[in-house]
Amino acid sequence: MKRKLKIIALSIIGTAFLLFVVLVIHIATAKPVEYDNATMQISRIDFQEPLDSMKIKEIHRNLKSIPGFINDNYNLKNNVVVFFHDNKIADSKKMYDELMKKGNYKATLFTLPKGMESKKVCPVIQEGSFSYHFSRGIQRIFN
Repeated sequence: MKRKLKIIALSIIGTAFLLFVVLVIHIATAKPVEYDNATMQISRIDFQEPLDSMKIKEIHRNLKSIPGFINDNYNLKNNVVVFFHDNKIADSKKMYDELMKKGNYKATLFTLPKGMESKKVCPVIQEGSFSYHFSRGIQRIFN
């Protein structure tokens, strides 16, 4: 019985150690994603009205006709449209104004809350969290 418990305990410890090593190697070798198009910007419009498939097609068609538009994505649950555009051709305010001219929508352009525009990390990751400090420490070791 003792021998089986030792084998099980060593197997669990060995597996945990192996997974830890894989995590460290992944963090050390992962490189940040670099985009070729440095002028691409993402913007968001919040709609107060529910979005259905016909409304989405209309919004997509209207966005597509605006110069500078690249792509769009829809969150039906929250009535949100996220779109990519070339900021050399049109900024988010111009894209929003053009869309509002083309359709009768009850919507607002999303703006970042104060303090978030200068944040250096992903808003999902807390700067003081263990995972943030752990991954930053691993990156410093291997860079």
